[in-house]
Amino acid sequence: MKFQSVSKSLLLGLALLLATGAFAAAENKGSLQLPSTVTVSGTQLSAGEYSVKWDGNGPNVELNILQGKKVVATTPARLVDLSQKQSADNALVKNNADGTRSLAEIRFGGKKYALAIGSETASMDGSGSSK
Repeated sequence: MKFQSVSKSLLLGLALLLATGAFAAAENKGSLQLPSTVTVSGTQLSAGEYSVKWDGNGPNVELNILQGKKVVATTPARLVDLSQKQSADNALVKNNADGTRSLAEIRFGGKKYALAIGSETASMDGSGSSK
């Protein structure tokens, strides 16, 4: 009788642990829409739809940008808190002195955090370009 009770408790605990792990993994991903070509850690990404996944709980994480199931760019990023939830997904882009554009930050609709990429977190406006 006691063995059966312990077995049920272990099974319930294992199920809870697996569910928690799956939930945490689901939180570390999002989508990214690029309206124009941008550079991420030396890799040029064409305009289009991408998905993002990151490893780590912050503030420093490793960000993978995927097109379909293929990782097309990897870069260090920082999770930053925002003062309010974002109304939609948004990519903030920095205009570089050489005329290129770099991805600076990714904001997620319904979330109060963003991923800041590199040192490109200078003043940005919501239109996806630097001020």
